[in-house]
Amino acid sequence: MRSYNTNDIFYVPDSIPDDSKELKKHLTKEFERISAVITALATGHINKTHVAPTKPRDGDIRLADGTNFNPGGGQGVYAYYNSTWNKLG
Repeated sequence: MRSYNTNDIFYVPDSIPDDSKELKKHLTKEFERISAVITALATGHINKTHVAPTKPRDGDIRLADGTNFNPGGGQGVYAYYNSTWNKLG
């Protein structure tokens, strides 16, 4: 199984190369990056959050750093529902 970078689970596509000969290499790289993001999410990884989301929605889950983003109970995993952040565990 290929390892993945748990420090970055966001995907932003790179620009498509102008040289069509580079397209296969580009697509292979993009598919590997997409696979790494899906794997990280599927295995339950959550990046630590340092800033509160501006528009949280019911069902959002964050790992708060407890300093810059402290929903009330210090560092930990929080779920947003009933218009508030609720610490899990």
